[in-house]
Amino acid sequence: MRRITVPERPDWRQKAEHVGFTFHSAEGRPYWDETGAFAFTLREIEEDIEAPAAELEEMALEFVGNACRDEEILTRLAIPREFWPEIWESWQRGDRNLYGRFDFAYDGQGSAKLLEYNADTPTALLETGVFQWLWLEEMMANGQLPKGSDQFNSVHEKLIAAFQNFRNGRPYALHLACIGESEEDRGTVGYLEECAQQAGVKTTFLRVDEIGLTKDGKFVDMQNMPIELLFKLYPWEWMMREDFGKAISGCGTQFIEPIWKALLSNKGLLPYLWKMAPKHPNLVPAYFANETGADLGQSYVEKPLFSREGANIRLFERGRAVGDTEGPYGQEGFIRQQKIPIPDFGYGHVILGAWMVASEPAGMLVREDKSPITGNLARFIPHCIEP
Repeated sequence: MRRITVPERPDWRQKAEHVGFTFHSAEGRPYWDETGAFAFTLREIEEDIEAPAAELEEMALEFVGNACRDEEILTRLAIPREFWPEIWESWQRGDRNLYGRFDFAYDGQGSAKLLEYNADTPTALLETGVFQWLWLEEMMANGQLPKGSDQFNSVHEKLIAAFQNFRNGRPYALHLACIGESEEDRGTVGYLEECAQQAGVKTTFLRVDEIGLTKDGKFVDMQNMPIELLFKLYPWEWMMREDFGKAISGCGTQFIEPIWKALLSNKGLLPYLWKMAPKHPNLVPAYFANETGADLGQSYVEKPLFSREGANIRLFERGRAVGDTEGPYGQEGFIRQQKIPIPDFGYGHVILGAWMVASEPAGMLVREDKSPITGNLARFIPHCIEP
């Protein structure tokens, strides 16, 4: 793994917007950054990223199977009691999941270390699956990358296949929803809608606040058509707090992601994975903040059970807080994870995101941030596999 310097295409912004990647910049600076790239060997990808992601996914699914009827675990994860039966029933029905992303610390030396699992509503799919691949093809065509270069990236093809398999090949209609004012969320949902359409699925988009509820507790769209299958780019912990959340049980709607994913999008997953496999080479020691017998020393990271885009995270060194981020999370509790170095190749701290589609490894992104806490403004850096 090495960071290489490559020329920036002068018209990349226009090309990004052409494929729907309109949120390529944020607060006046590029979010997509192709002034550099990360080059990997095939061995690094297959053995250090892809294989661990597959193994961790198996462990995560094993955890769900054990946790969804364990009242102590559900309580510790701050899952509202009224949703416990629905989580169990969703798991027993075998409700399919679509995608998620493991975030790793990795520098090409030693094992990739899991920082967290974005299992419910991760974004950055469009830029990974489409624009990053187009960058690779153009850079090879221009001679800026060697012929035969590749990329860990089958996101697009696997998303289409996943949508084809959702109802075991039978025709179905899909509604997709997100918060309407978020350009990034709308772009992500628009991309998933396109993938579903390529899979032969009839789709309808609506905002979360446009979802209606009939007197008998069924979800409907703006035309009062029943919502049988709903992709919602809206976290489960938010849905459980909404007034219409009380209608989830018995509404007859199948959700993507299924409600059992609420157990995996919770930072409380990390202590339980460590408990399942202490000293696992891809895990970092983690405990609940109030857990007796936990010993991480004086340097650790404190994370809320529910947190997104690096919000409300605090870094401690020698018992003193040395960095934190603001945000609305933390009321439900915290976990503590051993503080490990986040690689820096001279331009910012680097994390790798390994995408899972239908629980199979599907691709990767690389992001850089000046802060060791990766936030919403971290830059997306494209990658390649050297021939």
